Amino acid sequence: MKITLASAALAALVGVGGLAVSAGAASAHVVCNAEGDCWHVDNRVDYPGVALTYHPDDWYFHQHWDDRHHWRDYHDGRGYYAHGAWVPR
Repeated sequence: MKITLASAALAALVGVGGLAVSAGAASAHVVCNAEGDCWHVDNRVDYPGVALTYHPDDWYFHQHWDDRHHWRDYHDGRGYYAHGAWVPR
């Protein structure tokens, strides 16, 4: 079987297209509460009575972490930080 330049180019294009589709599926955010606690999340979830602000994932790298903002550890499962403590939901 002879591989032509056109068939090789088509195969490469299909491969790159598949990578582009799979790379766009991930969704990550940085979320902060009113007290300045910020953490990484994979999905946006709203909790009644809890004010959360969502930012793009790269927002973290553009911040000056100070007394106003506090970076908190990632937690599996649903929940949020309140006054520095994790509240599971």
